Amino acid sequence: MNNIRCTQCGVVGLEQGFVEDSGQGAQGYARWIAGPLERGPLGGAKRMGKQRWQVDAFRCPNCAHLELFAAQRT
Repeated sequence: MNNIRCTQCGVVGLEQGFVEDSGQGAQGYARWIAGPLERGPLGGAKRMGKQRWQVDAFRCPNCAHLELFAAQRT
């Protein structure tokens, strides 16, 4: 049990999970990348040289609100 408080209803103890990315070439989990979105010549996001942070998701067992946090692990 964690002590993260839901910002919507105030319940303490959110359920940990993750946001899945199942797109082509995806690693299976979402990442947060610093800086504004820039697109390359083929329309994909430019990521080269930018910091990438793993997105951790916590779900409120009371109201189902999701809280997302970017942890510097990836």
